[in-house]
Amino acid sequence: MSPQKTKFPVDIEKMGRSATYKTSLGAAFLGDSLQLLEKLPDNSINLVFTSPPFALQREKEYGNKGQNEYVEWLAEFAEIVYRKLKDDGSFVLDLGGAYEKGKPVRSLYNFRIPIYFCDKIGFFLAEDFYWFNPSKLPSPIEWVNKRKIRAKDSVNTIWWFSKTEFPKSDVTKVLTEYSDRMKKLLEDPEKFYDAKKRPSGHDISKAFAKDNGGAIPSNLLQIPNTDSNGQYLRGCKNLGLKAHPARFPSKLPEFFIRFLTEPGDLVVDIFAGSNTTGFVAEAEGRHWLAFENELQYLATSSFRFMDEDISEHNMNIAYQKIMVNDSIEIISDTLQLTLLEEASTYQA
Repeated sequence: MSPQKTKFPVDIEKMGRSATYKTSLGAAFLGDSLQLLEKLPDNSINLVFTSPPFALQREKEYGNKGQNEYVEWLAEFAEIVYRKLKDDGSFVLDLGGAYEKGKPVRSLYNFRIPIYFCDKIGFFLAEDFYWFNPSKLPSPIEWVNKRKIRAKDSVNTIWWFSKTEFPKSDVTKVLTEYSDRMKKLLEDPEKFYDAKKRPSGHDISKAFAKDNGGAIPSNLLQIPNTDSNGQYLRGCKNLGLKAHPARFPSKLPEFFIRFLTEPGDLVVDIFAGSNTTGFVAEAEGRHWLAFENELQYLATSSFRFMDEDISEHNMNIAYQKIMVNDSIEIISDTLQLTLLEEASTYQA
């Protein structure tokens, strides 16, 4: 879907600061998400999709809280998200699992989150999803690789929270390809099944052979995290910059953006990192906002929106402008370096 410049759903001029960069449909802001969320009107967001720093025992460079304080820390954000969501809006949270420190037993922090959010804040758990990443490396090393007493951890929990029992959603927007057997059944229904009630109690009628354009997806999402040749990583490599160490694949936010929003809706990522969410939202014709408190992560995330044939020189100019708190505007097929603050000295 080609992005078209339309009226933004909220007034980003009231954010209290200039956007780090803007596109036809979105804007990225540097700062604390708690403060930035408060600048948005209540009942204004259609979807918050995010992956916060996980509660791991070992501190990561992108910042993460310990397990004991994690639930209450994350709840601070969730309480504001609840107010900012529209009544039919959704809050989708990707969380990785963790082990107790020094023990081969799992932490329960990611299961305490939905209980707290629903009991204390007022969310509903619309559905639980599980992201299976078949390309994930074996971990934790101590229990999986060295002692070989646990299987590798390849599944993240994804909690789909809603403000009401009936949030906006349309599963027909995320249908999956039919299995080979189903394709054969659609070609010749009478050869493959008889329309009758099964021992399980399911009444299989002739309508079962109707081609609906695809199969209803399950809540187990098998998506490898193997992107190694996109514009974002090429830009980081060409300029000798370190990429964000905890990126998720574009297919993950794509599923929920298509499932839970419509073109023109507002999608927000409050822990944007490399801004995969904003990039996918733009491609799907949704407005987006990205909040990130690390300047370099936000600066390199702008590479996602730049033309593939942009020169390394121009890409570096854009990066350097952002790093000295100037702002750029990336519109259509042209990278426009629009200074929104006083000129600063930087190395191009």
